[in-house]
Amino acid sequence: MAHTSPATYLVWSTMSVLLGAFLVYHLWSFDRFKCLKWNNGPYSGAFKRVMTYTYLLNLPCIMAYSIGFAIIKYTEGFVAVPSTGLVVPKPFTEWRESSHNAIFPLTLLFAMSNAFELVTHLEELCFWHFLVNASSEDWFRSKYFKIWVGGSVVALIYMPLAVILTRHELLRCEAVAFFAGSLGSFILTVAFLPVLFKFPSFLANLKREGVETATVIRLTKFHELNTIRICFRFLFNCPVLILGIDGVRPHVHSINENMLWTDLLAIVAAIGCVVSSAITLVIFFPRDIGSEIANREIVKERKRQASSDWRSSRTDQSVMSETRPHRYSLTSSLPPHDGSPFNDRYAARPSPITPLQEDKAWVAQDEIAVEPMHKIAPIRPNRKRGDDVELGGIGPLSSGNPALHNRTSGIVINRAVFTYTSPIDLAYAGNTTSDTRFTFARR
Repeated sequence: MAHTSPATYLVWSTMSVLLGAFLVYHLWSFDRFKCLKWNNGPYSGAFKRVMTYTYLLNLPCIMAYSIGFAIIKYTEGFVAVPSTGLVVPKPFTEWRESSHNAIFPLTLLFAMSNAFELVTHLEELCFWHFLVNASSEDWFRSKYFKIWVGGSVVALIYMPLAVILTRHELLRCEAVAFFAGSLGSFILTVAFLPVLFKFPSFLANLKREGVETATVIRLTKFHELNTIRICFRFLFNCPVLILGIDGVRPHVHSINENMLWTDLLAIVAAIGCVVSSAITLVIFFPRDIGSEIANREIVKERKRQASSDWRSSRTDQSVMSETRPHRYSLTSSLPPHDGSPFNDRYAARPSPITPLQEDKAWVAQDEIAVEPMHKIAPIRPNRKRGDDVELGGIGPLSSGNPALHNRTSGIVINRAVFTYTSPIDLAYAGNTTSDTRFTFARR
């Protein structure tokens, strides 16, 4: 804060604003901001709300912190160091009172941003460990969920508390905020490495057990995103941790007093923070481009059909209005009954059957026989069994199919794998009482 140049916070401000623009665009494309509602569908429980809003609150905090200090830095400017010829950012001790009073609130916002970020990344860490290591355990009853709850409570308490307890020494307050937040985030990032190393064998195991190709593709995509995210997490954690360690050391600040290293580390940290947060957004709210294109085509087709029906109805109405004066009804064409034999014979003729009567007569017929459902032969789809394909068909299982069917009947996989969409949605869906969402494709 006191050692970095104004350009550093300008980079942080620009990157955070770009992240905010990407967040707005992504959530609008995802579901038109419906995911931000308090009651968003039947699975909007406390867990999903906590995860959604803690992640979304992280961005306003970091934006306020970076923009606020950028304004202060450019307002205060630089000073020349006597007898050295150096020009450095003005020390905070010489700032005007309004700028000096804004240091603690902005640093507290940075600490809260780190706390929310720790909650988000701890949940990702615990859930991916749960997905890879657990067999058929429920997420909310697992030890991983309990670790996330305890760690989240600790993060939400110790980050603001560390800043509040050191608020009387502003330089130490900033250094403690950097050190405490980056240390926790660095530990979580290192703890995620075993998941990355285990995931290729986990995917190979799923393929051997005949899991659907779409599920394997979806998990492979998330694995690649997590790999990229972890790389950028290190780009964020390591520079901030270096600045924090150097700042908490008493009387000696070899890095923080060097403008080159201070600005370089801070700018690299900004890039790592923004890119990793953007990837986290994509993982939490994954877009299905194929479904979006299909839905847009359906909407366009409905609009075209509605427009065509409207034009057709307008054409029919115009035709009817033109021909109505020349039409006459059956009753109006009958001459008045005056007792003549012609009129008696005409009146005695049977009236034509209306379409409604014809429909009723057709329904009343009992010649149509419906085949009972239990007599219809079952339809079996094609299923992949490892490298082989079990061919489907119509009729009962053949003599060879039961062996293929029973080959993997004893294998247990966490049911969350089969319907995994994101760490937010699936984790809550795993607590539902309905088992139809997690029906295995092994029948």
